[in-house]
Amino acid sequence: MRAKRVITIHVRDDREKEEFMRELQRLRLPAFIYVHGKLDSLKINVQGTKDEIREAIQKIREIHTRVRAKLYPDRRGLYRYKVDDLLRDAGTSVSTPILVKTLELLGERVEVKDDEIITSMPWEEAVEVTSRLGEALGEISLQTTRQIREVVLPVAIAYDLDPEEVIDRLVELGLAEWKEDKFKYELIKNKEQALEELLKALEGDVDED
Repeated sequence: MRAKRVITIHVRDDREKEEFMRELQRLRLPAFIYVHGKLDSLKINVQGTKDEIREAIQKIREIHTRVRAKLYPDRRGLYRYKVDDLLRDAGTSVSTPILVKTLELLGERVEVKDDEIITSMPWEEAVEVTSRLGEALGEISLQTTRQIREVVLPVAIAYDLDPEEVIDRLVELGLAEWKEDKFKYELIKNKEQALEELLKALEGDVDED
């Protein structure tokens, strides 16, 4: 037996409304959903069986919670992003450790909880940084191991350097080398030590300037 239910979602501004509608359009549900928008609210008409309606409303509320968490900071001034949402909007695929280290080097607060990144960086900026990481990854992915990428990519973005330059610097400092048998650059030291020594050298470059 088919039924109908109407729920109201309150939004603060057009940005939240647009983001919510974008996410809603990605939903694939058996229930039929019709949205009627007003200035500060959206009336959502859900039609289907009782189970379909229940599932749809749960998903709609989850979406709204997610949208608010990424658009508005909490009391600590932090935003929450699903890693998948961030990668999808940036149109790329970058590992979470690389994302986290990049945000840290950019001076942002950041923590990871399950599949979420909690950070002080606003959503639009986080998408841009992730997109830049993806571009840099594309330049060096074939000639680097995963470990060296976790050093090179965050530094390249945080210091606005070409990733190839960062690799050259690691080699100069004796922290990485070219492996003929693998056709790849890899770290000689562990990534924490390599990153620490590379950052010291880069800070030295800045001081000299």
